[in-house]
Amino acid sequence: MTITEAASAVGGTVANPDVPGATAVRGGYASDLLSDVMANAEDGDVWVTMQRHVNVVAVAQLKNLAGIVIVGGRDPEPGTVARATEHGVTIVTTALTAFDAVGRLYQLGLRGRQSA
Repeated sequence: MTITEAASAVGGTVANPDVPGATAVRGGYASDLLSDVMANAEDGDVWVTMQRHVNVVAVAQLKNLAGIVIVGGRDPEPGTVARATEHGVTIVTTALTAFDAVGRLYQLGLRGRQSA
């Protein structure tokens, strides 16, 4: 699955379409706590969150995430899209709740990859 396909799956809109959407999504992670994502998300994951501030871009870069899905109809803060575009991080927005967005991605075969 690509990040563009993930966006479609959640009925989302890519907030920064200038970033190539062919990035492969290898897994998924859902959390609103930045330190949790830094500790547990894996390379190539799509991150589902309600957070919309510029720090999500730094975390996505640090963890080499495939992209960020911002849920609940929230729009990224003004500087967030600019920073994400500058660093090649795709941001998707969706009106779905986190529960529903993750459910749709799971239904299409995307799984969390954290090992026990």
